[in-house]
Amino acid sequence: MSNALAIAAVTAVLKDLIENGLVTDAIATSVGDVVVTALPPDRISVETDERAQINVYLYLITPNRNVDWVSQELRQRHPQSTGANPPLSLDLHYLITAYGAKDFQAEILLGYAMQLLHEIPVLTSDIIYTALKNTNTNSILSQALATVSISELAEQIGQIKIYPEFFNMEETSKLWSTLQTHYRPSAAYQASMVLIDSRKLQ
Repeated sequence: MSNALAIAAVTAVLKDLIENGLVTDAIATSVGDVVVTALPPDRISVETDERAQINVYLYLITPNRNVDWVSQELRQRHPQSTGANPPLSLDLHYLITAYGAKDFQAEILLGYAMQLLHEIPVLTSDIIYTALKNTNTNSILSQALATVSISELAEQIGQIKIYPEFFNMEETSKLWSTLQTHYRPSAAYQASMVLIDSRKLQ
């Protein structure tokens, strides 16, 4: 089980993985200075002031269909809570977008991010703990994490599987129209599954 910080924690872990990987990847470093963000795409500067950037954007949350498994697991861990609200069982859907003002910058960065997520298809408790421990101390997330045990949160979140999602041209067009910003090369991923427990059971 996990608490309300689980959603932000998964986003932070994905951002941290890409950010740290850029430091050691020879191909990615050839692009120059790259910033990694977790912003809505319409808040990213494009065109004349566009910079080399990878953005991790949570654009959709859907219910995970393994409700029966979640309910059974909840009953085993909390036998006294029969009839209580089961935890929220969620899938998080991300858009990884690459930006760059120069030729091939965006393509190189997107290829790098996709290769990294292909090589690390599961976010383990250790990966989650390390990423959250290294969170920028001035960030809002860091302040929220100060109210909980990071090691316990990482253990509660458990293992999150990362799957690529492939859209056709119509689906891609609808998504970017909804975002109301300029299209940039992007890849979609699903993180499954994230559980948010009721505070009554904690």
